[in-house]
Amino acid sequence: MKNKIINRNVLILLITVIVTVMLWQFQTGRYIIYPFTILGTWFHEMGHGLTAIILGGSFNYLELFPDGSGLAVHTGNLLFGSIGRAVVAAGGPVFPIIIGSVLIIASVKFKSSNIILFAFGLLMFVSVALWVRTLFGIASISLIGAVLLIISLRANKNVSSFILQLLGIEACVSFYLNIGYYFSSGGIIEGTSYHSDTQVIANNLLLPYWFWGGMIVALSIFVIFYSLKIIVNMDNTQKADFIQSV
Repeated sequence: MKNKIINRNVLILLITVIVTVMLWQFQTGRYIIYPFTILGTWFHEMGHGLTAIILGGSFNYLELFPDGSGLAVHTGNLLFGSIGRAVVAAGGPVFPIIIGSVLIIASVKFKSSNIILFAFGLLMFVSVALWVRTLFGIASISLIGAVLLIISLRANKNVSSFILQLLGIEACVSFYLNIGYYFSSGGIIEGTSYHSDTQVIANNLLLPYWFWGGMIVALSIFVIFYSLKIIVNMDNTQKADFIQSV
Protein backbone atom coordinates (compact mmCIF):
# COMPACT_ATOMS: atom_id res chain seq x y z
CA MET A 1 0.00 0.00 0.00
CA LYS A 2 1.44 3.33 -1.04
CA ASN A 3 1.16 6.24 1.34
CA LYS A 4 0.89 9.73 -0.08
CA ILE A 5 3.71 11.88 1.26
CA ILE A 6 2.91 15.54 1.91
CA ASN A 7 5.95 17.59 1.06
CA ARG A 8 6.45 20.38 3.59
CA ASN A 9 8.15 22.60 1.03
CA VAL A 10 5.24 22.28 -1.39
CA LEU A 11 2.76 23.11 1.35
CA ILE A 12 4.74 26.22 2.31
CA LEU A 13 4.95 27.33 -1.32
CA LEU A 14 1.21 26.84 -1.88
CA ILE A 15 0.49 28.87 1.23
CA THR A 16 2.87 31.55 -0.08
CA VAL A 17 0.94 31.74 -3.35
CA ILE A 18 -2.39 32.10 -1.53
CA VAL A 19 -1.05 34.69 0.93
CA THR A 20 0.56 36.71 -1.88
CA VAL A 21 -2.66 36.84 -3.89
CA MET A 22 -4.63 37.81 -0.76
CA LEU A 23 -2.17 40.56 0.21
CA TRP A 24 -2.40 42.08 -3.26
CA GLN A 25 -6.10 42.69 -2.61
CA PHE A 26 -5.44 45.28 0.12
CA GLN A 27 -3.41 48.48 0.24
CA THR A 28 -1.65 47.44 3.46
CA GLY A 29 -0.87 44.07 1.92
CA ARG A 30 0.69 45.74 -1.10
CA TYR A 31 3.02 47.63 1.22
CA ILE A 32 4.07 44.36 2.89
CA ILE A 33 5.02 42.65 -0.36
CA TYR A 34 6.25 45.83 -2.07
CA PRO A 35 9.85 44.53 -2.48
CA PHE A 36 8.49 41.52 -4.40
CA THR A 37 6.45 43.86 -6.61
CA ILE A 38 9.62 45.75 -7.55
CA LEU A 39 11.49 42.48 -8.03
CA GLY A 40 8.70 41.22 -10.29
CA THR A 41 8.98 44.36 -12.43
CA TRP A 42 12.75 43.89 -12.62
CA PHE A 43 12.24 40.30 -13.81
CA HIS A 44 9.72 41.52 -16.39
CA GLU A 45 11.87 44.27 -17.88
CA MET A 46 15.01 42.11 -17.84
CA GLY A 47 13.00 39.55 -19.79
CA HIS A 48 12.32 42.08 -22.54
CA GLY A 49 15.92 43.27 -22.68
CA LEU A 50 17.63 39.86 -22.58
CA THR A 51 15.26 38.45 -25.19
CA ALA A 52 16.13 41.39 -27.45
CA ILE A 53 19.84 40.58 -27.03
CA ILE A 54 19.24 36.91 -27.88
CA LEU A 55 17.43 37.96 -31.07
CA GLY A 56 20.26 40.24 -32.20
CA GLY A 57 19.11 43.56 -30.77
CA SER A 58 20.64 45.84 -28.15
CA PHE A 59 19.40 46.21 -24.57
CA ASN A 60 19.90 49.94 -24.01
CA TYR A 61 18.56 50.53 -20.52
CA LEU A 62 15.94 49.64 -17.93
CA GLU A 63 13.82 52.00 -15.84
CA LEU A 64 12.01 51.17 -12.60
CA PHE A 65 9.55 53.51 -10.87
CA PRO A 66 8.18 53.67 -7.29
CA ASP A 67 4.65 52.77 -8.41
CA GLY A 68 5.91 49.35 -9.52
CA SER A 69 5.93 50.13 -13.23
CA GLY A 70 8.95 49.79 -15.46
CA LEU A 71 10.28 50.18 -18.97
CA ALA A 72 12.93 48.34 -20.99
CA VAL A 73 14.35 50.10 -24.05
CA HIS A 74 16.00 48.09 -26.81
CA THR A 75 17.08 48.98 -30.35
CA GLY A 76 18.43 47.25 -33.42
CA ASN A 77 17.01 44.87 -35.99
CA LEU A 78 15.65 41.69 -34.48
CA LEU A 79 15.84 38.27 -36.06
CA PHE A 80 12.66 36.95 -37.69
CA GLY A 81 11.11 40.41 -38.11
CA SER A 82 7.60 40.68 -36.71
CA ILE A 83 7.90 37.28 -35.03
CA GLY A 84 11.03 38.51 -33.25
CA ARG A 85 9.22 41.62 -32.06
CA ALA A 86 6.39 39.47 -30.72
CA VAL A 87 8.86 37.20 -28.93
CA VAL A 88 10.56 40.18 -27.26
CA ALA A 89 7.15 41.46 -26.12
CA ALA A 90 6.37 38.00 -24.72
CA GLY A 91 9.78 37.85 -23.04
CA GLY A 92 8.65 40.29 -20.34
CA PRO A 93 5.74 38.27 -18.92
CA VAL A 94 7.22 34.83 -19.71
CA PHE A 95 10.76 35.40 -18.33
CA PRO A 96 9.67 35.66 -14.66
CA ILE A 97 7.72 32.41 -15.03
CA ILE A 98 10.71 30.53 -16.45
CA ILE A 99 13.24 31.93 -13.97
CA GLY A 100 10.81 31.40 -11.08
CA SER A 101 10.39 27.76 -12.03
CA VAL A 102 14.17 27.29 -12.33
CA LEU A 103 14.74 28.82 -8.88
CA ILE A 104 12.06 26.62 -7.28
CA ILE A 105 13.48 23.42 -8.78
CA ALA A 106 17.11 24.44 -8.12
CA SER A 107 16.35 25.04 -4.44
CA VAL A 108 15.53 21.35 -4.06
CA LYS A 109 17.64 19.67 -6.72
CA PHE A 110 21.00 21.26 -5.92
CA LYS A 111 22.76 21.19 -2.57
CA SER A 112 24.57 24.46 -3.17
CA SER A 113 21.61 26.78 -2.53
CA ASN A 114 23.91 29.41 -1.01
CA ILE A 115 26.00 29.56 -4.19
CA ILE A 116 22.92 29.91 -6.40
CA LEU A 117 21.53 32.64 -4.16
CA PHE A 118 24.89 34.44 -4.19
CA ALA A 119 25.01 34.27 -8.00
CA PHE A 120 21.47 35.64 -8.20
CA GLY A 121 22.31 38.57 -5.91
CA LEU A 122 25.44 39.25 -7.97
CA LEU A 123 23.37 39.24 -11.16
CA MET A 124 21.22 42.02 -9.72
CA PHE A 125 24.30 44.20 -9.22
CA VAL A 126 25.47 43.42 -12.77
CA SER A 127 22.08 44.54 -14.11
CA VAL A 128 22.37 47.79 -12.13
CA ALA A 129 25.81 48.45 -13.60
CA LEU A 130 24.80 47.67 -17.18
CA TRP A 131 21.16 48.65 -17.61
CA VAL A 132 19.25 50.19 -14.68
CA ARG A 133 19.06 53.94 -15.23
CA THR A 134 16.65 55.39 -12.66
CA LEU A 135 17.78 56.41 -9.19
CA PHE A 136 14.91 54.47 -7.63
CA GLY A 137 15.79 51.38 -9.66
CA ILE A 138 19.47 51.57 -8.76
CA ALA A 139 18.71 51.95 -5.05
CA SER A 140 15.99 49.29 -4.81
CA ILE A 141 17.67 46.58 -6.89
CA SER A 142 21.03 47.19 -5.18
CA LEU A 143 19.35 46.89 -1.76
CA ILE A 144 17.57 43.65 -2.67
CA GLY A 145 20.77 42.28 -4.20
CA ALA A 146 22.76 43.17 -1.07
CA VAL A 147 20.22 41.41 1.17
CA LEU A 148 20.44 38.27 -0.96
CA LEU A 149 24.25 38.32 -0.89
CA ILE A 150 24.27 38.65 2.91
CA ILE A 151 21.80 35.77 3.29
CA SER A 152 23.84 33.59 0.92
CA LEU A 153 27.00 34.20 2.97
CA ARG A 154 25.54 33.90 6.46
CA ALA A 155 22.52 31.60 6.30
CA ASN A 156 22.53 27.81 6.28
CA LYS A 157 21.38 25.70 3.33
CA ASN A 158 17.78 25.36 4.55
CA VAL A 159 17.31 29.12 4.83
CA SER A 160 18.92 29.73 1.43
CA SER A 161 16.72 27.04 -0.14
CA PHE A 162 13.61 28.63 1.32
CA ILE A 163 14.64 32.09 0.03
CA LEU A 164 15.22 30.64 -3.44
CA GLN A 165 11.79 29.00 -3.34
CA LEU A 166 10.22 32.23 -2.14
CA LEU A 167 11.88 34.23 -4.94
CA GLY A 168 10.82 31.62 -7.46
CA ILE A 169 7.19 31.48 -6.41
CA GLU A 170 6.91 35.28 -6.21
CA ALA A 171 8.39 35.56 -9.70
CA CYS A 172 5.84 33.05 -11.02
CA VAL A 173 2.81 34.67 -9.38
CA SER A 174 3.90 38.20 -10.31
CA PHE A 175 1.72 37.74 -13.39
CA TYR A 176 -1.26 38.20 -11.09
CA LEU A 177 -0.21 41.77 -10.32
CA ASN A 178 -0.24 42.58 -14.05
CA ILE A 179 -3.23 40.47 -15.02
CA GLY A 180 -5.33 43.51 -15.88
CA TYR A 181 -2.49 44.88 -18.03
CA TYR A 182 -2.27 41.62 -19.99
CA PHE A 183 -5.98 41.85 -20.81
CA SER A 184 -5.80 45.43 -22.04
CA SER A 185 -4.50 47.13 -25.15
CA GLY A 186 -2.17 49.45 -23.24
CA GLY A 187 -1.28 51.42 -20.15
CA ILE A 188 0.38 54.60 -18.90
CA ILE A 189 3.94 54.67 -17.55
CA GLU A 190 5.18 57.94 -16.07
CA GLY A 191 2.51 59.88 -17.95
CA THR A 192 3.22 58.30 -21.34
CA SER A 193 0.86 55.86 -23.06
CA TYR A 194 2.29 52.52 -24.24
CA HIS A 195 0.85 49.44 -25.90
CA SER A 196 0.59 46.46 -23.57
CA ASP A 197 2.89 43.49 -24.22
CA THR A 198 -0.07 41.42 -25.38
CA GLN A 199 -1.16 44.19 -27.77
CA VAL A 200 2.37 44.28 -29.25
CA ILE A 201 2.19 40.51 -29.73
CA ALA A 202 -1.22 40.88 -31.37
CA ASN A 203 0.10 43.64 -33.65
CA ASN A 204 2.86 41.36 -34.91
CA LEU A 205 0.98 38.06 -34.96
CA LEU A 206 -2.57 36.87 -35.40
CA LEU A 207 -5.36 36.85 -32.78
CA PRO A 208 -6.37 39.64 -30.32
CA TYR A 209 -4.48 40.77 -27.21
CA TRP A 210 -6.90 39.04 -24.81
CA PHE A 211 -6.04 35.67 -26.36
CA TRP A 212 -2.35 36.18 -25.63
CA GLY A 213 -3.20 37.40 -22.14
CA GLY A 214 -5.06 34.16 -21.53
CA MET A 215 -2.11 32.15 -22.83
CA ILE A 216 0.27 33.91 -20.43
CA VAL A 217 -2.01 33.30 -17.43
CA ALA A 218 -2.50 29.64 -18.40
CA LEU A 219 1.26 29.19 -18.82
CA SER A 220 1.92 30.77 -15.41
CA ILE A 221 -0.51 28.46 -13.64
CA PHE A 222 0.85 25.40 -15.47
CA VAL A 223 4.49 26.22 -14.66
CA ILE A 224 3.75 26.79 -10.95
CA PHE A 225 2.00 23.46 -10.52
CA TYR A 226 4.47 21.60 -12.75
CA SER A 227 7.36 22.94 -10.64
CA LEU A 228 5.62 21.80 -7.47
CA LYS A 229 5.04 18.38 -9.04
CA ILE A 230 8.76 18.08 -9.81
CA ILE A 231 9.59 18.93 -6.19
CA VAL A 232 7.18 16.28 -4.90
CA ASN A 233 8.62 13.65 -7.27
CA MET A 234 12.20 14.47 -6.27
CA ASP A 235 11.26 14.36 -2.60
CA ASN A 236 9.51 11.00 -2.96
CA THR A 237 12.48 9.60 -4.89
CA GLN A 238 14.87 10.70 -2.12
CA LYS A 239 12.64 9.11 0.51
CA ALA A 240 12.42 5.85 -1.49
CA ASP A 241 16.19 5.71 -1.89
CA PHE A 242 16.59 6.25 1.85
CA ILE A 243 14.14 3.43 2.67
CA GLN A 244 15.92 1.04 0.32
CA SER A 245 19.28 1.83 1.90
CA VAL A 246 18.05 1.09 5.43
